[in-house]
Amino acid sequence: MTLSQNTLIALYKNACEVELQAFKPGNVSIYAEGHDMTVDDFRKSAEVSAAPLCDESYSLGEKIFYTVKATREAVGCNTNLGIILLCAPLIYAVQHYPNVKLREALSKVLNNTTIDDANWTFKAILLASPGGLGEVENQDVNQNASVTLQAAMRLSSNKDRIALQYVSDYKDIFDLGVLRYTCTFNRWGEQSWAAVAVYADLLSQFSDSHIERKFGSRYSARVATMMRELSNKLEVVNDPEQVKPLLYQMDAELKSHGLNPGTSADLTVATVLTAFLECSLHK
Repeated sequence: MTLSQNTLIALYKNACEVELQAFKPGNVSIYAEGHDMTVDDFRKSAEVSAAPLCDESYSLGEKIFYTVKATREAVGCNTNLGIILLCAPLIYAVQHYPNVKLREALSKVLNNTTIDDANWTFKAILLASPGGLGEVENQDVNQNASVTLQAAMRLSSNKDRIALQYVSDYKDIFDLGVLRYTCTFNRWGEQSWAAVAVYADLLSQFSDSHIERKFGSRYSARVATMMRELSNKLEVVNDPEQVKPLLYQMDAELKSHGLNPGTSADLTVATVLTAFLECSLHK
């Protein structure tokens, strides 16, 4: 089934909004802003990034660059580089392999990235200036790429969860995120609470790359313990609203230490978008 550009734009913006509506401890949401960023920054970012992200004439690398450029011009800071890096291949897959199952189509996209895609992406990363970015010996974003985008991501995949998705065909999203989202949504019928469950599960199982780039592994065990508690609580309550006091408590603790699980939030957006795409493709 072919999804129109306008449909893809709507699904992407909706996924971004669902993630903002989800109370994600340590991250920005309608319940708690922080880290010098506001909900409006993220809403504006979603609005301006949607069209270039879903532009059918762009290559994968061009999608990433022009979407980051639009965001940077609108809000002046890096709100969504991780979201773009994860969502661009999903959108590209739907546009170029409309009659193939999403996971298979995505694998084709990732396995056929080019050096040109890598160069556009390097330019996008430099423009976004994400926290913790430094020089590296091999495939530094300050230099021209000499390998494909997937190969460049493989070099970072041991320390960056978003890069890991490029070499694992989004294993975290398909094998954990979407299943958790679907199960929780079927239980409560609330997209935002399903997104909270995804975020908690990801953080309970995997260290957050954004936190570890800034702080190393100092806080990783504590964050995982907190999120396991949250996941377990979500499993047993009849009404997710009962979890809000715990969410406020966790949010305050994380932000008091300057901890922002931004990578897990990005993976949550991509999970929600994947669930939306699969639902729309199978109608």
